[in-house]
Amino acid sequence: MNGDQPKIEIFEPFGAALEVMKRILFQPFDFAKWCVIGFAAFLSGSWGTGFRFHFPWNGNWNFRSTSYHNVPISESLPSWLLPFIIAIAVFVLIWIFVLMWVVARGRFIFTDCVVKNRAAIVAPWREYRREGNSFFLFSLAVALLAMVIMVALVLLIVVPLGLFPGGKGTAGLGAAAVFAFVFIGLVWLAFAIFFAVVSQFMVPVMYRRRCLARAAFFDVSKLVLTRPGPFVLFVLFGIVLVMALVLASMIVSCLTCCIAGLPYVSSVVLLPAFVWLIAFKLLFLQQFGPEYDVWAAADVSPPAWPAAPSNVPPPLTE
Repeated sequence: MNGDQPKIEIFEPFGAALEVMKRILFQPFDFAKWCVIGFAAFLSGSWGTGFRFHFPWNGNWNFRSTSYHNVPISESLPSWLLPFIIAIAVFVLIWIFVLMWVVARGRFIFTDCVVKNRAAIVAPWREYRREGNSFFLFSLAVALLAMVIMVALVLLIVVPLGLFPGGKGTAGLGAAAVFAFVFIGLVWLAFAIFFAVVSQFMVPVMYRRRCLARAAFFDVSKLVLTRPGPFVLFVLFGIVLVMALVLASMIVSCLTCCIAGLPYVSSVVLLPAFVWLIAFKLLFLQQFGPEYDVWAAADVSPPAWPAAPSNVPPPLTE
């Protein structure tokens, strides 16, 4: 980059995104259009707030994993239980893959609805099939790679220090083990934040240029690493917005006896917030140059706010 870098704003695109949201949803108000765009938001994963898993353990791992009332677990369990557990695990895994695929395709649908100011599901689903499938496969590969790396890092600590159940290190954790676990946690957090930021902007880049996920990943990664300041501010401001959205969704759910918290219903009720946030993201990215302007790809008039300069380096190509 050179000294002619465009100035990147945070609050101006946020204010312009509010006008985009009002134009799409309220000028004029169309309930049918609202419901269709709400379904697009639902497909894009606006219903997801994360997953939490709890593993109860009272510290007596050897006893719980080997016997029950002095009878080996392998003999006390019915013969059909293990195949049943495996079948459930396979079903859950397939269900997770299907959800990831639908969300990957839905993110392009929701982006198209906001960019073109239209209520459409089937047309963008077909038009951006190639890009959606590419983003799904990329996300799946990254998730699997992250799991492998995390398991490898944990094993590098657990095995040498004997922290596995029954190992010599389970009596107490030394300073080295605590430091190692903290290090792994920080590495994992940094990886998660970086990929979350990059993946957020990969979809607009793929939508704009009709490229595959690999090219978009390298393009956005280079942009983030070259100009980290604006993206750090975007993440910090985004955390505040997400906290406000979570608080608003909790209040609305309480006022409606949790009806507004149901899948799809929540996407419809909170649709103004979702449209506002995605428009903010698109307008923020637009500032980096015309090759990041999603409205140019759709051949529609962009929102009326200061246009991005064109003196930026060309994007990476496949």
